[in-house]
Amino acid sequence: MYFADIKKVDVANGPGVRISLFVSGCTHHCKGCFNEEAWDFKYGKEFTKEDEDYIIELLKPAHIDGITILGGEPFEYVNQKGILPLIRRIKKEMPEKSIWCFSGYTFDKDILDDMCQKWDETKELISYIDVIVDGKFELENKNIKLKFRGSSNQRIIDVKESLKKNKVITIDKYMN
Repeated sequence: MYFADIKKVDVANGPGVRISLFVSGCTHHCKGCFNEEAWDFKYGKEFTKEDEDYIIELLKPAHIDGITILGGEPFEYVNQKGILPLIRRIKKEMPEKSIWCFSGYTFDKDILDDMCQKWDETKELISYIDVIVDGKFELENKNIKLKFRGSSNQRIIDVKESLKKNKVITIDKYMN
């Protein structure tokens, strides 16, 4: 897996102060995407154990609320395989840190009904993620007033509650 950037301080892609990992590679190619250069699966730098260790160190301070993984597309299969060891390690070493993930795929139809049926990595990855912001960016639905989303079709989903109740549960305080 390649990545475009690691942001040491991010307050735009989830609540509180976060670390953000921007993975490379995306097949959605949304019109108006803010990060077109990250469509290329070889953009940036190859993700290494040193990069994983660096992120773990960045997450240690108490004022850091968690990590957000976006891109590119984290749920491209090659990226799932790349981020899974990192996410597994975060949940083991720092279970109090929240994990947010942005995906152009839909949580219920694409990720649960399709990817989870095909790939064990997806099932495990989902078990560690707290919140998914799902859905492709749609330029015609762009709204700069939305919190943590670029377009109104996107949803902010509580993954744990959704899995428990077997239906999509959005986090209403972020949806307004």
